[in-house]
Amino acid sequence: MDPLVTPAATLNAAAVLIPIVARETPSVLFTLRATDLSLHAGQISFPGGRFQQEDGTFLETALRETEEETGITRNHVEVVGFLDPYLTSTGYTVIPVVGFLKQGFTLVRNEHEVAEIFEVPLNFLLDPENRALRRAERNGVWREFHSIRYRDYEIWGATAGMIVNLSQRLQGR
Repeated sequence: MDPLVTPAATLNAAAVLIPIVARETPSVLFTLRATDLSLHAGQISFPGGRFQQEDGTFLETALRETEEETGITRNHVEVVGFLDPYLTSTGYTVIPVVGFLKQGFTLVRNEHEVAEIFEVPLNFLLDPENRALRRAERNGVWREFHSIRYRDYEIWGATAGMIVNLSQRLQGR
């Protein structure tokens, strides 16, 4: 699936930005979703959302959603690549876009969608010692998923899975 072309007809196509803050010690920016949302309420995620036809590409979806949720404009994002498509247990195919956030961006949190915006050091996320493989039952099916605990935050499921994929790519796997 080429993230730069119009996605094939699918009901649940989505894209997220994995925003790496370009500093002396790089970090990754996350959102904590608002607790009153109908889907994934209170979960930690990357900025992103459902593909809309007017976006044209997954890249545009990721950039549009990032600006809507965090206020970070596309001129502050240097896109460096894409990770493997991630199929969620809820039936979404998510295209992760990796980008560096250039200095000078301003955060403007969308209060309807985002409860909090926070950062986690990249080196912490990439360290396998900070990850756990967990199991849970959902609708009669047992699933395994990655989990990363950082301070009072638990990053799990699709978001943690994309971090693992990023780590594998950086290691050449």
